[in-house]
Formats: sequence, C-alpha cells, structure tokens
Amino acid sequence: MTVRGVVLDVDGTLVRGDEPIPGAIETVDRLRERGLDLLMLSNNPTQTPAAYAARLADLGFTVGPDDVVTSGSLTADYVAEEYPDAATYLLGEAGLREMLAARGVSLVTDPDSAEVVVASIDREFTYDRLRNALWALEGAAFVASDPDRTIPAADRPVPGSGPIVAALAEAADRDPDAMLGKPGKTAAEAVEARVAGRNEEVLVVGDRLDTDIALGENAGLRTALVLSGITTRADADSSSAAPDTVLDSVADLPALLDSWEDR
Repeated sequence: MTVRGVVLDVDGTLVRGDEPIPGAIETVDRLRERGLDLLMLSNNPTQTPAAYAARLADLGFTVGPDDVVTSGSLTADYVAEEYPDAATYLLGEAGLREMLAARGVSLVTDPDSAEVVVASIDREFTYDRLRNALWALEGAAFVASDPDRTIPAADRPVPGSGPIVAALAEAADRDPDAMLGKPGKTAAEAVEARVAGRNEEVLVVGDRLDTDIALGENAGLRTALVLSGITTRADADSSSAAPDTVLDSVADLPALLDSWEDR
C-alpha cells in the first residue's frame, strides 16, 4: 500500500539539541517533492506550534505552523474543550502557559482555587512547586502533557515531562486523569484529522518505542524507528514493541519508501 502521509517526531528524529540530524533537512524536502502529507508531531510542550515551526525553519527545514502539533497544543486544546472556564493551575513552563491562555483557559496561581491541574516539564522544578501542585490537586482534575521520561539533547538525554508528572502522581497517590501527547488517543486523533491517508497509508517515524512506535501500533499505522535519538538497536531488539522497520536515521527514509513502492 502506498504511503500518503508521514508523521515525523522532532527531537531525536529531525534535530538533536539545536542541530539538524545529518540528512534530515534534505529528507523533509524529498518527502514534500513526493507529494506526501507531512506532520511534525512532538512531545515537547514548551513551545507553541508557531514557535516550533520558526525554530525548525531557522535550522533550514521547510515547515510552517500548520505542519506542527505538540503535546503542549494538544493539552491546551483538551483543557479548553473539556474544562471550559475551570480555574487551572499549571506545573510547567511559559510556553505551555501561553498556549493555555491563548485558548481562553483561566490560569490561577492560588492552589486552593484550582479545579484543574496541568503537569508538564518544568526546568525550574522545586520542592515548593511540587508542594503547591499537590495542594492544588485536592479535588481537582489531573491533566498531564506527555509521558516522555527524557529528551535527546546535544550531548546526552535530559529529563522530560514524565519525571515531573510522576513526582506529582506519587505525591498525590493518583494517576493523571488524562495524558496528552504521544502515544495517547488524543495524539492519534490529531494524526487522523491532519494527515492524508488511513491505516498503512500513514507512516509514523520516531526515536522512541514507548511513544512514537506505540502511537503507530495503537492506531494501526506503519512505523519506522530511527536510532538517532533515545533508542539503541539493542533496545529495539529486546523490546516487545515491533516497528515495521528500523533505520539508522531519518536520512534513510526516502530509500525505504522507494523500496516499498518497488514491491
């Protein structure tokens, strides 16, 4: 079956830190030349899709705001739709705060007034922030932006949203009521709404087995794991997840598509 749409992870797949993965810019260009429908789907909640697109464009990628969905934008949409007018307490960063505010979410700083708590990556995380978020959770809904344990940075991985969410969940002795971002249902619905093709006509490409590949498997899409980010070949060999193919990097993607078309 011909691939019509490609969902691309960003950190660890197209870029590592502030540098493009070798061959990634050319790969995106070649995919567009083939007429494929592209979506950059990231579990990084710290930037708006417009800011994310601008970052990628500055690095040389052909990408616009409509090509990008992040766990932050999914979270902002979800809270605005599911909890309209609810007082929302954020354990997270300025980018997610901006997205929530832009969707009309009522943000509060008083834990005792919270009706919804959103937990996400927070690079200024402290005991006091955890304490306040715990207090805010008393009687409030618990929403998490994404489960990523780590993010592939330039030299080595750094903590992502997952550890912040886990700390709050452990303190509160409860799991999030909703987990946005990959591999969740909301992210799969975003793919279905924004990318041409269905089932095996859509290929998900990413560097994480537990988010990128799991998203594709859960949604019945084709999957390609790249080894340029978090996951090693040993990880892939020992995992119960089964990507349709494993590539050294996204630079190998055009040749893979050529081989599928030749079958």
